[in-house]
Amino acid sequence: MGVVRFTLWLILLIPQLSFANSSLNMRVGVTDISENVYQLHMIIFMICCVIGIIVFGLMFWAIFHHRKSKGVKPAQFHESTKIEILWTAIPFVILIGMAVPATKALIAMEDTSKADLTIKVTGSQWKWHYEYLTYQGKKGDVDFYSIMSTSQDQITNKEGKGEHYLLEVDKPLVIPTDKKVRFLITSDDVIHSWWVPDFAVKKDANPGFINEAWARVNTPGTYRGQCAELCGKDHGFMPVVVVAKKPTEFDAWLIESQKEKQNEAQADQALLSQTLSKEELMTLGQQVYMSSCAACHQPTGLGIPGVFPALKSSPIALGDVNAHIDMVLHGTPGTAMQAFAKQLTLKQLAAIVTYERNAWDNNMGDVVQPSQIKARIGGDE
Repeated sequence: MGVVRFTLWLILLIPQLSFANSSLNMRVGVTDISENVYQLHMIIFMICCVIGIIVFGLMFWAIFHHRKSKGVKPAQFHESTKIEILWTAIPFVILIGMAVPATKALIAMEDTSKADLTIKVTGSQWKWHYEYLTYQGKKGDVDFYSIMSTSQDQITNKEGKGEHYLLEVDKPLVIPTDKKVRFLITSDDVIHSWWVPDFAVKKDANPGFINEAWARVNTPGTYRGQCAELCGKDHGFMPVVVVAKKPTEFDAWLIESQKEKQNEAQADQALLSQTLSKEELMTLGQQVYMSSCAACHQPTGLGIPGVFPALKSSPIALGDVNAHIDMVLHGTPGTAMQAFAKQLTLKQLAAIVTYERNAWDNNMGDVVQPSQIKARIGGDE
């Protein structure tokens, strides 16, 4: 009876061991799906614990009460039909009991129909591109790149790590609460994986394919994740940050973002007739270089031998300026060199080429203007 009481006591204790708010356990999350996944996880966990306790309890009880020192003689039997039926039927019933809630959860996770907001998520080495396609039947007309904003000084241990080290970006994805948000997930280059634990969303981003996922966030807040697929050298520097706002706040943000996009287009157009100073372009160019290029080519411009080429004293930085512009605009197929034509503004593109041609003692003296960038883009369209 002591063993039976101990077993019952352990079974009753299992719910207290769930560690709902512990980092040792799965997160409950902030969506209905994440809560369903958590509850399914706890049900399966408890079933496994009960099975383990019963099996090991009976095993140890049998070992203790049927030991040789008590003079017990082993029973002799072979091919018991009843036992074979029992140890086949019982696991079958248990598996069916586990499969029913699991199937319901999987079906719900894959149902992306009737979405209020559709966002295309594109992974590239090593950033995320978000495009708001439709919102409540209207065109979203907002897109931007989200790049990790943790400073290189933190990464190289020149200053202390921040609270959200490697999990912070310059532009987070913004979505409304209490709305069904559909994500269309793909990639520009290699396989990535868009993962936000609090949403119970983890989908691979495959080049040439589109995977779907969805979330309806119940609580406003900031939720963090990262690329969960080994996607190259800077795999650990590709965070995901999602800010969930109340619907009215999201509506205001979307309108403001659409206006900003229009203003940027107008500003680029106005720059075509302006001549920017070398000092202004070098200052901006350094900022853009550090956020978009330094991970590969290094802040010193020396690159990583055998992996990423140096820009200091390189043929591209010291050669024809138009060839340099074209490489920045269109990248180099088959390499990690991306096309930045759609990622940066005309001013940023002019600044980064100017910076690369004059930094690290390159001293070419070239001052590339936005109009030159526009001409190269227009010439290749």
